[in-house]
Amino acid sequence: MTKNHGKSVKNDDQYEALRDEGASKEKAARIANADKSGEKGGKADPYEKWTRGEMYDKAAEIGIEGRSKMTKSQLKAALRSH
Repeated sequence: MTKNHGKSVKNDDQYEALRDEGASKEKAARIANADKSGEKGGKADPYEKWTRGEMYDKAAEIGIEGRSKMTKSQLKAALRSH
């Protein structure tokens, strides 16, 4: 039986599956809380074509800490590793 993680996790089954696969709590929660969780995303331009502002906004959306002090290349690296 899947544990209820309260309001902090929208899709408990997916969260548990991701944790069982070795995902961190943060990553599992982020994926399980995504609006279109499990659906393949569309095609986006590579980060090299994004502005720093666009990268900053995406970093804010997914909760990357310290983003306000990051350079464009640091934001790119953080987005890729997150």
